[in-house]
Amino acid sequence: MQSDSSTEERIKEAARVVFYKKGFAATRTRDIAEEANINLALLNYYFRSKQKLFDIIIVEALTRFVKTIKVVLNDKETNLEQKIEALARNYIDFILEEPEIPTFILTEVRNNPEELLKKLPVREIIANSIFFEQHREAVELGKITEPNPLHFLMNLLGLIIFPFIAKPMLMAINDLKTPEFNLLMQERKKLIPIWVKAMIKTE
Repeated sequence: MQSDSSTEERIKEAARVVFYKKGFAATRTRDIAEEANINLALLNYYFRSKQKLFDIIIVEALTRFVKTIKVVLNDKETNLEQKIEALARNYIDFILEEPEIPTFILTEVRNNPEELLKKLPVREIIANSIFFEQHREAVELGKITEPNPLHFLMNLLGLIIFPFIAKPMLMAINDLKTPEFNLLMQERKKLIPIWVKAMIKTE
């Protein structure tokens, strides 16, 4: 049997859809084959196991997710306030395009954190970033009262990511449709930097 790149990509896309929806544990290779509209034997020819397919999908998802942070946090041309604005803008745009990614990554990181974090050097990307250097400088100058940059980053990412994780509940509470929810997220791109700046302002 000769490999076909289009079939391989179709299987990967089907696996992405099913894994995002069900997670690793609840997904069967048969589910992926059905989503790709191929037989199970063909799926097994291209990818020998569910684990191999999952490793490809999770690494791609994590890479895209963290790359959004990496580029912004290490931009030498922007200050701390500009980085806050860029993170809010870029992450919200990214998640609006891939709304299942945050829940998928959080679920799988919780289930198998050590293995997944080996695949991506999150510590090196974030802890050694220009963002953290700028935060330390702002603390030394008295512009920020919270000395731990992780609190700062957690607050920022929480404001960005939590609404997407809680999307079904938030939509039900306010009887929102998807376009209305997406409009709220667009509004948050302007509001989040305002809120974060208010939180870090020196008393």
